[in-house]
Amino acid sequence: MDRIWETTHTVEQAAVDAYGQDGCVTIRGALPSEALMQVRGEIRRAVRQHAAPALPLAQRNTYQRAFTQVTNLWQINQRIAQVACSARLAEMATVLMGCEGVRMYHDQALIKEAGGGATPWHCDQFYWPVDTDNTITAWIPLQDIALEQGPLSFARGSASYALGRGLSISDESESQLKAAMADYPYESTAFALGDVSFHSGWTYHHAGPNETNHDREAFTIIYIDKAATLTGLTTPFRQYDARTWCPGIKPGALINSPLNPILFEFTP
Repeated sequence: MDRIWETTHTVEQAAVDAYGQDGCVTIRGALPSEALMQVRGEIRRAVRQHAAPALPLAQRNTYQRAFTQVTNLWQINQRIAQVACSARLAEMATVLMGCEGVRMYHDQALIKEAGGGATPWHCDQFYWPVDTDNTITAWIPLQDIALEQGPLSFARGSASYALGRGLSISDESESQLKAAMADYPYESTAFALGDVSFHSGWTYHHAGPNETNHDREAFTIIYIDKAATLTGLTTPFRQYDARTWCPGIKPGALINSPLNPILFEFTP
């Protein structure tokens, strides 16, 4: 089963077109559910071992209530690394963006606990010190996810909206962006195990609260164009990202640290 991570999954032209227009697309059945079930236990154990101690939900702030987050799991678990560094998923990301290849930016587990709060509207690239719009996140459910569990939801075509690009995930981003995102077609759907959602770094998205008694578990991989360079260290968030996920890289230099391997590239 491990070999599945290196096999090709054809991305239909309709998915490429949808991503180009909407900045997001869900590919149903992109991964075998059996393979994900095998790695799900490893991700759960890694989260238990490496998540920071958490306050009770009622005592947390909005960001903390939204999810428990553990990053760079590919560095601590070989089985998880097979998924995070998968040529299968990296090729899909490359095809959707129409670039020549992609590097790892980082991976993360995102666990929205039972009773957990909503994830405010935001765009991810607010945090990323990269010089390219060729950035994409693969959001991989680790279970079937119903609407009442707070799946990732999108404002399709919103990547061109520039006024919210200076907002971190917060009550402020929710209050300022909720009305603005009402002008875009809204996509919210349940997910089956094996579905993979892709969205660009500038596409605005959010997730509702988890209104069930079961955790909502997802694993994400963020890819950047293999030619991306480091730039824009203008906020503490971007400075933190540069130190954490692009160690040793100077502004203007290719992002090619040991934490940013090329995961897929088309050969000439």
